[in-house]
Amino acid sequence: MFDSLIERGFQVEVHSHARAILSVDFPDAVAELEAAIGGLSIPIEEIVGSGGGESQGTQRLRRSLAELGWTKMNFIVEKTINGVAREAISHEIDHVKAFEPGVVACEIEWNNKDPFFDRDLENFKRLHADGAISVGVIVTRGTSMQDELKPMVQRFAVERRLNSHEAVTGFGMSRTARQNREVERRVRAGMSYEEAWASQFVSDKYGQATTHWSKLEDRVHRGVGNPCPLVLVGLPSSIVTFDEGLELVDIEREDEAQEQEGIVAPTE
Repeated sequence: MFDSLIERGFQVEVHSHARAILSVDFPDAVAELEAAIGGLSIPIEEIVGSGGGESQGTQRLRRSLAELGWTKMNFIVEKTINGVAREAISHEIDHVKAFEPGVVACEIEWNNKDPFFDRDLENFKRLHADGAISVGVIVTRGTSMQDELKPMVQRFAVERRLNSHEAVTGFGMSRTARQNREVERRVRAGMSYEEAWASQFVSDKYGQATTHWSKLEDRVHRGVGNPCPLVLVGLPSSIVTFDEGLELVDIEREDEAQEQEGIVAPTE
C-alpha cells in the first residue's frame, strides 16, 4: 500500500489499523491519494516565491484531490437532550470523500504553525469516535524536504545571482529591515551572501515551529489523535525541481489571477 510513493522517497506511516481498513474497504481511496500525491512537483521558484505560505504546488495538489471528489466538508455534531439541541461542534476538513464502506478525510499542512497538527488530529479523533470518518490522512513536508530546504534555496540564490540586498529586491522579493540585518549578521560571521540569505529565509519561513514531519510524528507517537486510524505522508525533497525557469513575478501574477477566479484556497 502506497508502494509507489515509498519507492519515490515519500515517507508513509500508518497507525491504528489504518492499513487493514484501507486495504480491505478503501482500495479506491488509496489509489486516488497515491495518484494525486504522487503527481506532485514543486519548482524551487514556488517555494521561494510563496514567502512561506502555501505553494502553488500544494494548491495544485488540492485541485487534483478536488477533481477526484475530495472536497471540503464542515461536519456539525449536535448534542440533544429530550429532542432539544443543547450544543453543536463543527469540524471543517479540507478534503473529504465518501466511499461505499465509509468516509476518508485528508488534511494538507504544507507550512502552517505546528499547533495546527493538534487541531487536525483532534478533529479526526472526534469524528472517528462519532462514526463520521473511518480514516484520517495528513500530508506535510517530509524529513528530507525539511533538511534540504536551506541547500536548495541556497542553490537557487547562487544560480540566480542573488548576492546582495539589491539583487534580492530586484528579483521581486520584498525584505524587511530586520531580515536584512539578520543576513548581514550572518555574512559578518563568515557566510557568503547567498548562504546567509538562504539560511535566514528558511529559518524565517520554514522553521522548526512550522508544520513538518518531525512535529507531526512527535504528536502521533504521544497518542494525539488516537485511536483514529491514521495515514501520515511526508513530501520528499525529490519533488522539488530546478528546471522550470519560472520568474517570481509570473508566480505572483498567477496567484492573483487564480484568486480572482476563486480557484486558489487562502494560504495557510
